Amino acid sequence: MDQHGSRTPADISDSAARSARDLRVVFSRLRRRIREVATDEDLTPSQESALTLVGKHGAATASALASAEGVRPQSMAATLAALDRHGLIRRGPDPEDGRRQLVTLTEAGRERIADNRQVREEWLARAFEDRYTERERRTIVDALTLLERLSEQ
Repeated sequence: MDQHGSRTPADISDSAARSARDLRVVFSRLRRRIREVATDEDLTPSQESALTLVGKHGAATASALASAEGVRPQSMAATLAALDRHGLIRRGPDPEDGRRQLVTLTEAGRERIADNRQVREEWLARAFEDRYTERERRTIVDALTLLERLSEQ
């Protein structure tokens, strides 16, 4: 067992296990903080998430979005109805199957996503500027280069 009482497989070093645990915690906190920065008070977190998902997927059915988000189709339908009321999405017939509706972003939806992204990036850049020295920022960039290997297949 490690210092936190967790079991670690014999072929994984304590430093690797600790790095994994600490990285997960830090990334979770940072992801939550970044989300908070640009959260619109008129949208719920699930609506924000669905809006971003529509932006990533382009034209998609509500059921495909529900599956991608890991929610029930009824929940996604309610979320999309709210986004529609805000004028952020539009629904139109699927050209391949007229019985289905495709969800896409409106111009206002695209602008909302772009504005949120810009606010988050500016907050993060300002935080790096204010909280770290140039040397520390270079260390972070070096560490991110190493961490990039985790995302490679």
